[in-house]
Amino acid sequence: MALLPLLCCVVRCLLTGHSIADIYLPASEWNDELFYYKQVEGMLQYGYPYGYFGFNESHALVLSFAAWSPVLLWPWLLWGLIFGWNLLSPIYCNIFVMMLAVFLFVWITKADGGQCIRITVLFVLFPLFSRYMMSAMPEITCFAMLIVYWALAYSYYQQENAGKLAGMFALSAIMTLMRPYLIVFLALPMLILIWKKKWAGLAGSLVIGGGTGILYICINHFLAAEYFTALFDVSWLTNFIHYGFKQGLQELIAKLTYNFADFFRNCYQGLTDGLATGSFFIGFLVVMALLFIYTICCLCRKAWKESILYGHLFLSFFAMWMALILMYKMQEGSKHLLTFIAVGIFALAMMKDKTGEKTKEREGVKAAEEFGEPEKSETPDEGIRPVHCLKKAASHWQVIVCALTFVYLYYFMAVDAYDYQLCFQTQELVEEMESVADQMEESMIVQTQDVPSYDNDVIWVAADYSTDGEEWLVTDYQILYSLPAGFGISCCYADYITVSFDTLQSKYLCTVAGGTIDALCQEKGLPVVAEGLNAVIYQLR
Repeated sequence: MALLPLLCCVVRCLLTGHSIADIYLPASEWNDELFYYKQVEGMLQYGYPYGYFGFNESHALVLSFAAWSPVLLWPWLLWGLIFGWNLLSPIYCNIFVMMLAVFLFVWITKADGGQCIRITVLFVLFPLFSRYMMSAMPEITCFAMLIVYWALAYSYYQQENAGKLAGMFALSAIMTLMRPYLIVFLALPMLILIWKKKWAGLAGSLVIGGGTGILYICINHFLAAEYFTALFDVSWLTNFIHYGFKQGLQELIAKLTYNFADFFRNCYQGLTDGLATGSFFIGFLVVMALLFIYTICCLCRKAWKESILYGHLFLSFFAMWMALILMYKMQEGSKHLLTFIAVGIFALAMMKDKTGEKTKEREGVKAAEEFGEPEKSETPDEGIRPVHCLKKAASHWQVIVCALTFVYLYYFMAVDAYDYQLCFQTQELVEEMESVADQMEESMIVQTQDVPSYDNDVIWVAADYSTDGEEWLVTDYQILYSLPAGFGISCCYADYITVSFDTLQSKYLCTVAGGTIDALCQEKGLPVVAEGLNAVIYQLR
């Protein structure tokens, strides 16, 4: 089972005539990968990037990281310390992390053959596993940690153990520092501790939960740069403070109405047009609904421990859904749902087949009555085995529903290459990147005094209008992968550059060739230090 993630990646590459070694980050259109990759590179080279990562030249109060928690980077940092760092390092690290997660899940839960088969089927049919493994996105770390967390929770309810509970606390705390919405998984070990230790458990839970929350706030305040806009929209909450309860409630209802309509509009487009955002939403809703149904079934048959386990997972899904509706932008928030789908896949695969067991018992009694055989026979009746197998398969209808949903959404309707397609190198792109790297090596030297410093910063103008104002040009930011290790990148809007051009703090500026910023740099006679693809890098001072 540990080989499953690796085999998925190998086979998916082979189907396109490539190997994993052909994955090439500069061929990707996911610009978040650039920030993650260069931050880790700077940490490995100097301990932290010597230039600021930010937005419109914002920067962290302490050190030089971007808007997202640097805790997200820890697996890659460890990998780089051991094996070195290059464009394939995050891919190999992601694959290893996912392999380790699957191994630990099967080992901890003692999954049987049928459960392993169900895990395999759903894992293969959810291509976002392999897509994110072969990227420089931290989602795989979130997938893996949450899968292992749930394995510990599942195993804990089979056989209670203080070590498992401690592992749940540790994983959920780290996950919260990585992605704040994962704090919902801190609730389960806290409730267990309170149930077991009463007041002492309550005190311990408050210390752990409160400490984790305070640490996240400190990391976000001191180590994260300000983003273009607020990462979370809490206006629905502040309206109650500013405008009173009645108007605040009206605003909340209006927001919920609009956002739910937008959510299901995206779902419809996912069904009909293959919109990836909508497809992620539907997959999330289907898994959440299956968890809810199974929780109710557990309650009906008085399987209290299972109902708590699956009920908590369902409530975590629901809480994330409400957080998306209230606080996130739809497109940006959709990728965060993938972490929940990932753990949901493993939870669905572990559902117990009570119906199948009862069917087998009834058929054994019936055979004994008809043929005069003992009720419990050492040799099973071959005549009823095919019927039993069919009924047993049908009893796993949750897995079947999930599998069919994945096939439709992520294979048949996977028409949006941006979200599903792997990014392989081409000879032309590799040569272009090598040429750019040679140019930068000659003229861009990392300054090591008074760091972090804007002397080691490159402004990346994300997009700009052409000089005639007729065309919107997007900068091929991939040129920035060739920056010397330690440089920071500040992603900026074109209008910010236009207004603040004479007071820009960064030493270098990367913009799209043929745009208005490019023309302004030429007009001022700024020297070109590197150019490639459709981008040009100027030295501002």
